[in-house]
Amino acid sequence: MPRFVLFDIDSTLIDSGGAGRAALNLSLQEFTGVTDGFKEIKFAGKTDPLIIREAFAHLGIAMQDGVLADFLRLYLAHLERTIGNGKGVLKPGVAKLLEKLSRDDRLILGLLTGNIHQGARLKLEQHSLNPYFALGAFGDDSEDRNQLLPVAVRRLSEVMGVSVEYRDCVVIGDTPKDVAAARIHGAVAVAVATGPYPLEALLETEADLVVPDLSDTDGILSWLLRDN
Repeated sequence: MPRFVLFDIDSTLIDSGGAGRAALNLSLQEFTGVTDGFKEIKFAGKTDPLIIREAFAHLGIAMQDGVLADFLRLYLAHLERTIGNGKGVLKPGVAKLLEKLSRDDRLILGLLTGNIHQGARLKLEQHSLNPYFALGAFGDDSEDRNQLLPVAVRRLSEVMGVSVEYRDCVVIGDTPKDVAAARIHGAVAVAVATGPYPLEALLETEADLVVPDLSDTDGILSWLLRDN
């Protein structure tokens, strides 16, 4: 049975240099005239649609039918420009780890991210990471991050003809919400302290493994393949 290893994107694989927040702010300004409207909204661990709904609610703006879809189209148009700000970087160890994991036929790599699909691909494209991830689950599959793992598992079966149990899935992310999205289904959770949560906070979650970053390529690979 292969192990399905699913990565979060922002603050786990990459730091986009504020491109996502900038694109959302520009979209909101164009949509409503409000400037810096996402200033008070925390993004970590949330899906894009949920972040947008929270911003609208915080500003007291009603979200009518069709508004979210229109806003997301505008966001993608702005993200195409802001993502090229030159400030984006890979998180430590990511390039080497993905290269090593992708060569092991006991593992299948995927994405489990709050980014909508096109936004995720735009962010990964800047660092040539898209080839590592044939599929995954995204913020436009469900606004509830806890519902994304079943989507990814189903998609793996439909696209690649590979069936896995939740216990054979590993979710790697930088927030307690990433951990919860795995553990609620009995999947394995790896928490990496390259985002807004320090190592000490992640150690208090139900994560099966907590690491400061993804630099220990051989150690992480060995841990992923334990008992396999």
